[in-house]
Amino acid sequence: MHEILVLYYSHHGATRELARHIARGIEQVQGVCARLRTVPKVSTVCEATDSNVPDAGAPYVETIDLEQCIGLALGSPTRFGNMAAPLKYFLDSTSGLWLKGALAGKPAAVFTSTTTMHGGQESTLLSMMLPLLHHGMMIVGIPYTETALSETREGGTPYGASHVSGITGNTVPSAHEKSLAIALGRRLAETAKKLAA
Repeated sequence: MHEILVLYYSHHGATRELARHIARGIEQVQGVCARLRTVPKVSTVCEATDSNVPDAGAPYVETIDLEQCIGLALGSPTRFGNMAAPLKYFLDSTSGLWLKGALAGKPAAVFTSTTTMHGGQESTLLSMMLPLLHHGMMIVGIPYTETALSETREGGTPYGASHVSGITGNTVPSAHEKSLAIALGRRLAETAKKLAA
């Protein structure tokens, strides 16, 4: 069974929920399953360390997860129009994989969540693509053949799946946001499966 890594950082749960819908889309493709992983928070105290096992949710990612996957879905909440520091911190540790070309030729997709509609979703998605392109990965987006992309009044972009949580921090994606996340996961899995064959 081929695996696609769904790697995310989520502070309040909205990005984690989107990751689960992307994983649902991946698992709609026969012969492919999702491997959900997260990254630990980054401490400002040099001596502070986080537990090796998170209290809840997906296990922490290891570079072997990236090597073993046939594709990658990468997600982060928006931090001033960019990915969150914990995800960037992990990606900065992957130079060994870059030197080996371990991710070259594999497809990747990105997803994000924001508090407000204009909170930097597209710039965050684009910023997450940059290290993936340096690794030689091929970016998979959401085409406008997905009708929810034209109908959504919440999250969802051609660059990747997204969710608008609102000021109250609603972690439950709307029907359109769910549909687009599932579609992105399915499209990523179909692409990865073809490339792996």
